[in-house]
Amino acid sequence: MVLGAAFDLWTKKAVFEWLGDQYPPVHVVVSGFLRIVVAENTGAAFGIASGQKILLLCISSAAVIAVIYFFLFGRDRKTPLTIALALFLAGIIGNAYDRIFNEGRVRDFIDVYYKDWHWPAFNVADSLLCIAVFLLFITSLSRTSRRS
Repeated sequence: MVLGAAFDLWTKKAVFEWLGDQYPPVHVVVSGFLRIVVAENTGAAFGIASGQKILLLCISSAAVIAVIYFFLFGRDRKTPLTIALALFLAGIIGNAYDRIFNEGRVRDFIDVYYKDWHWPAFNVADSLLCIAVFLLFITSLSRTSRRS
């Protein structure tokens, strides 16, 4: 969890220092598919609850408490679940740090696109959250198949 959150915060700092003074603040990694950009988001995924800093911090706090509770008091101690919980915490903490110390804005820098279509920019914390959801999904499928 600590490594994931630290890596998220380090990459945000590095990219924003690297591209922050450049105009336009863009570096093409794979032409037509992947760019590093400077972007900020005041909402959650896909801009949901944009500008609602206090609400989003309350949700983040509740999620941290829930994940820690589940980790400490849950009965399942399988490695994929433990990793998923650690990734969840890392992602939540990385983005919450930005909300607290960056005037409610989360720093994003990964831009996946095709022609004029762009997926919303995201960061390492967002990626860690997605990987955590995937691991939980796989874990729940394996549990379901064992019960059948």
